Amino acid sequence: MLGHMSVVAQKVTVSYQDYVAAEAAAATKSEWINGVVYAMAGGTLLHARLAMAVGRAIGDQLRGKPCAVFSSDLRIRSLFSEIASYPDLTVVCGPPQMHTQDIQACTNPTVIVEVIVEVLGPSTETFDRGDKAAHYRRMPSVLAYVLVSTSEQRIEVFTRATDGAFVFTEAGPGQSVSIAPIECSLVVDDIYFDPLA
Repeated sequence: MLGHMSVVAQKVTVSYQDYVAAEAAAATKSEWINGVVYAMAGGTLLHARLAMAVGRAIGDQLRGKPCAVFSSDLRIRSLFSEIASYPDLTVVCGPPQMHTQDIQACTNPTVIVEVIVEVLGPSTETFDRGDKAAHYRRMPSVLAYVLVSTSEQRIEVFTRATDGAFVFTEAGPGQSVSIAPIECSLVVDDIYFDPLA
């Protein structure tokens, strides 16, 4: 996404229909969580580079598979909890299913990737790891949730097991981590390689 949740744009709760109408007319993006609208902060240079590196790595590995990777322009809407958001990257396998009241929102993401911008403060990281992740886990289509750190070279993957629980794995420098549901892996050194350094 352009950034992560930053400030509450409206403290009052709004209906999803009103949120969708406001998003259609807005110049900037906002997320809708439990009826509250959150303005999205701008991203950093590192955030933008890491999101593209992960998107390129996953996209290359998805060639020939019935899955596609989407940028933060794709809105995700859960049918199982009150959230509409713009993940940094979303992988959808099979035909995208769009919300009946919001044709711009996909309801069947397979993998969600968030690049954590710690510079925005600990509340943002806590939100991505906690509240937002909990919403994503309630979506049966979500088989993996990936967190990419901007403060250190670390990629974390939470993968849905056969019993529905999520299993945690992580990788650091010199390692790789698997996103098993889409048969992809991320090499940490490749993702964090800076061609401009």
